[in-house]
Amino acid sequence: MQNTDLTLLEKYLFELETTLLKPTKELYAEYLSDAYFEFGSSGNVWVRKDYDVVGTRDTRKLTPTQFQLHPLADDVVMITYHIHDEIREQSTLRSSIWKQFNGKWKMVFHQGTPTHSK
Repeated sequence: MQNTDLTLLEKYLFELETTLLKPTKELYAEYLSDAYFEFGSSGNVWVRKDYDVVGTRDTRKLTPTQFQLHPLADDVVMITYHIHDEIREQSTLRSSIWKQFNGKWKMVFHQGTPTHSK
């Protein structure tokens, strides 16, 4: 990928990651691959079917920072960023792997790791 393409992709995936902070079943269906799995900051392991029933998330004020895109292959990238939850006074380091399927980007993996840094 060329730098211009990477810059546009980084902006696009930042918007998707930010949108997925307040998810709906429809967003999960559209942007999580069937093979999706997650190591949550809670220590739980989640798979795609766990997201078929999504209630509203508890009240959080999440601020993403330090967003970076890391190309892994022509159709695979890793996104890393930091989240600070201002309500819970908790921070996590986050990483997501996105893969392009027939021209559409879908998340295949996500991990949240608690951290003490803000």
